[in-house]
Amino acid sequence: MSRNYRIGEFAARIGRSVSTVRRWEREGRIAVKRTASGQRYFDESDVFRALKPGFDASQRSTVVYCRVSSPRQKNDLDSQVRAMQTFCLGAGIAVDEWVSEIGGGMNLRRPQFCRLMDRVEAGEVSRLVIAHTDRLARFGYDFIEYLTERHGCEIVVANAESLSPQQELVEDLLAIVHTFSSRLHGLRGYEKSLKAELGGGQ
Repeated sequence: MSRNYRIGEFAARIGRSVSTVRRWEREGRIAVKRTASGQRYFDESDVFRALKPGFDASQRSTVVYCRVSSPRQKNDLDSQVRAMQTFCLGAGIAVDEWVSEIGGGMNLRRPQFCRLMDRVEAGEVSRLVIAHTDRLARFGYDFIEYLTERHGCEIVVANAESLSPQQELVEDLLAIVHTFSSRLHGLRGYEKSLKAELGGGQ
């Protein structure tokens, strides 16, 4: 969920003084928002207006991102898209763009994913909708969420575990085991070489 800031927090977030923020309010550079109790607050759209002149919150997009790991899961990808269409319709979410991708959840250099993160960083995406957290990444989702929040993008998770294939999890876990096994084998080889070098020098 997009974060709201008190005036002191907002000033620190954009690297300005509280007095500067108050002056900007008087000049109309920042709209005054207040809670039901009358307390002033700021949100991420205000951050972008302060940091990026000409920023227009109305031009930001809501994007749905769907992913499967391999081409043989094409039917699963189609089902995921249909399920997300139903979810967004039921949740009243107006979608501007649909992004689908085939690529492993442990690969954070997937082309569509990277382009999407670039757009989030540029402030072009206000809301990112996914079926399950692992559709973005198998590991490290919390950090991705942190980054998107820093750029004013809210992630909406349908939490549809049925759209997170168990076979993908098995394949990802096997890949992890293989990676660490290879590293362990390399370390053992290095240990033997080091012992030989040290032994040869005695």
